[in-house]
Amino acid sequence: MSTGMSDKTILPAARQPLRPKPFCPRTAAVALACVALVILSHGWRFFLPRNHWQTRDITAGCPQVDALVPQRNAELFANIGDLLATADFKARAVNWLAGAVQVPTEVYDAMPPVGQDPRWEVFAPFHDYLRSAFPLVHETLSLTKVNTYGLLFEWSGSISELKPVLLAAHQDVVPVEPSTYGDWTHPPFSGHFDGEYIWGRGSSDDKSGLIGIMSTIETMISQGFKPTRTIVLAFGFDEEASGFQGAGSLGAAMRSIYGEDLPFAFVLDEGGGFTDTYGSVFATPGVAEKGYLDTHVEVTSPGGHSSVPPAHTTIGMLAALVVHYENNPYKLELLRDSIPYKTLQCQAEHGATMPKPLKKLIQRSTHSSRALRKLEKILFEDPWISSLVGTTQAVDIIHGGVKSNALPEQAYALVNHRISTQSSVAETMAHDAALLVDLAERFNLSYSAFGKTISKEGAPTIGTLTLKDAYDTSLEPAPVSPISGAGSEAYQLLSGTIKATYTAHRAIDDSSTITVAPGMSTGNTDTRYYWELSRSIFRYNHNNMLGSKNRLGGVHTVNEAMSADSFLEMIRFFTTLILNADESTAI
Repeated sequence: MSTGMSDKTILPAARQPLRPKPFCPRTAAVALACVALVILSHGWRFFLPRNHWQTRDITAGCPQVDALVPQRNAELFANIGDLLATADFKARAVNWLAGAVQVPTEVYDAMPPVGQDPRWEVFAPFHDYLRSAFPLVHETLSLTKVNTYGLLFEWSGSISELKPVLLAAHQDVVPVEPSTYGDWTHPPFSGHFDGEYIWGRGSSDDKSGLIGIMSTIETMISQGFKPTRTIVLAFGFDEEASGFQGAGSLGAAMRSIYGEDLPFAFVLDEGGGFTDTYGSVFATPGVAEKGYLDTHVEVTSPGGHSSVPPAHTTIGMLAALVVHYENNPYKLELLRDSIPYKTLQCQAEHGATMPKPLKKLIQRSTHSSRALRKLEKILFEDPWISSLVGTTQAVDIIHGGVKSNALPEQAYALVNHRISTQSSVAETMAHDAALLVDLAERFNLSYSAFGKTISKEGAPTIGTLTLKDAYDTSLEPAPVSPISGAGSEAYQLLSGTIKATYTAHRAIDDSSTITVAPGMSTGNTDTRYYWELSRSIFRYNHNNMLGSKNRLGGVHTVNEAMSADSFLEMIRFFTTLILNADESTAI
């Protein structure tokens, strides 16, 4: 699972209408001078209607838009809102999600292609379930199956000139470790509903997203809605195994069908939600993703009998290399144009209980480098924040040796990197290559890194050190979706939708009760295959993470569950988003 600001001075979140001081000029000359002064002070905004110039300057601080409530389809919006409050619909929604959980769709790493491994066949019964559970969707939308199990639905709009919207999710779930079955409060594929939570693998990640979308469209069709703007649904089937077979094929299919010149108004995939931070509620749609590289570090040397060992075996040398890695983490630097910094600015501006010294330090850091460096020292004590900001490294696999009395001829380790949005694959490879030069010389190893020879020609060697992209799956950091200025219209629409959903679900009118801040997670989603489809890509499911409302601790481990109320709010969110997108003339 998967948290616009700039380096300018922070502005108030709710800029009020600019009003001249209440005085009455006595002469025409003074009156004209007064008008001229106001125009010079406030410029063209003085002549705009109030509801226009109350929209905030989206290049500074943490600007907020008002709740965006559907207007043309206001009656439909209200009807579905009323429907969500009924016991009958709640029961139906619970059954939709529970039924999906009851169909296991586990995927594993490094599975052979579809057609070569029978484990892929678990998706056939899941497709059968979707067809039986959502008959109106299957009768109304066109469906193309891509690479057998990828699902590509199209709900055609009446105006083809409008850019379509892409809603994405994935059908697969991470496997349940058999030894943990007894640790589950309710069996992992039971879909058990205890009156508050739907339990089971995938109930949160990500069948709630997929079933939330399907439930929304099934309901909208039953209410007679016909879209003006085309809605496309893309459901991959191996996101938990990097998405090569599923989203990789779906992305290629959509580029073929819709073109490669950013044909979609925006893309929405699984991702963040809203939670309480510093005494306030923040929603953090992901607008960026880190890059990815698995570095394979391999040492070879002559074997032999272990009774006559060298000073360092390949395992010993590899151990030294691993220690050197961990003793030399990537340099951390908080940059003002990074998403984590922008998230922090929002928290400083809208966090009700943020300590004043921290708030002031964040504010000063927008223009003071000294304050920014001081802020770094405080923030980087938190592993979560530091992992968002910098390139990370984790030694996840190590292997070497085959026999207790035989010198290991080869040993290798795998170092997983999540690459900072301010860096690149090439920069990460260069860093790793430079890091091990001295150790290669110390152990007399000929050294090559990512296809380039590093060691000096003719130097004495007793073995080799090789660095390479372990699986040829390196990934650049994702393009950052626009969150301010021209091109950010989709982000503003999403922000207004989040606020409208949150307030409507709680029957409150004050949209300032939730703040929308640009965010990002430490992992990747299927959107890695959709970069050419839209400039505006968001990772957001409107997951309720307030307190213990949603059991996100169970994602990828035991006791995964989704509260029924949270799931109903997700359906409300997708309904509001589709209606707002259908009415928008800006995206």
